[in-house]
Amino acid sequence: MPASLPDANTLIARLADAIAPTLTPGTFIVGIHTGGVWVAERLHALLGCKQPLGVLDISFYRDDFSRIGLHPQVKPSNLPFDLEGGDILLVDDVLHSGRTVRAAMNELFDYGRPASIRLAVLVDRGGRELPIRPDFVGLTVDIPEHQNVNLSRLDDGHLTLSIA
Repeated sequence: MPASLPDANTLIARLADAIAPTLTPGTFIVGIHTGGVWVAERLHALLGCKQPLGVLDISFYRDDFSRIGLHPQVKPSNLPFDLEGGDILLVDDVLHSGRTVRAAMNELFDYGRPASIRLAVLVDRGGRELPIRPDFVGLTVDIPEHQNVNLSRLDDGHLTLSIA
């Protein structure tokens, strides 16, 4: 396990470099609340994406909703485009079990049937419970199951990664 994690903004820039050659003018970038939206906003700007940015809150799509209840800060999803037949770049901050991504895909399909969905994550921390793999990864780390990788946004907008 690394003593400290790399700068989140540097990782996002690396992600943008990896994504850029594959981006088409019709690609829609969609971030998953909350950290995935922060990463998606940065990627959207760095990539000069012409399409509007989409935002998903997957709270009602979680498969553990009945166990953990509703998150106290549910935010509305906003997909200001018709995703039917579109190419989606789904963005999240940390990939762990794969359940958040599965819930996000379920919600996307409620809005229409995209032609493709690719996944970009800032950090892949392993521990998959579902067969979900990212297409683009900023950093892969192996940390114990009882620890978490957290993305935080400071008041000045700077993003930081930590292990808790």
